[in-house]
Amino acid sequence: MSRARQKLLTESELAAQVKTWRDSGETIVFTNGCFDLLHVGHIRYLRAAKDLGGKLIVAINSDTSVRALKGEGRPRVPAGERAEILTALEDVDAVTIFDAPDVRGLIRLLRPDIHAKGTDYTAESVPEREVVLANGGRVEIVGDPKDHSSTELLRQEEWRKS
Repeated sequence: MSRARQKLLTESELAAQVKTWRDSGETIVFTNGCFDLLHVGHIRYLRAAKDLGGKLIVAINSDTSVRALKGEGRPRVPAGERAEILTALEDVDAVTIFDAPDVRGLIRLLRPDIHAKGTDYTAESVPEREVVLANGGRVEIVGDPKDHSSTELLRQEEWRKS
């Protein structure tokens, strides 16, 4: 099994891995998103999350979940391929694909020490903030200013075609 495949875990496999990491004293950093059309903003965000210390878990929205959030025509890249790309990144220690409308259930399951979100949020506006705090974690805002987005890249591409 390739190293990248070892990083792609089901929720139950991830829960077991988190227990192992936590038992060995690791800090658990968690983040989530669609990660459709990976761009430099994603890389900076993930690197900043990893810089918080410990093991970085990335939960990506399933194709159904992305469509519900972003609309028809999205995602452009299927979940399995998005996960494969993320597992290839050195900063990422584990990836899981989730189908729920949000990650509150995963946060309850994994109880991360840190929930990292991008600069399009404030620590107070993170939707999962209350469940993170209730499970003993903290919220950190990381990455560069929100100057990049897959949606904007697609808009520019559509504009060029017209």
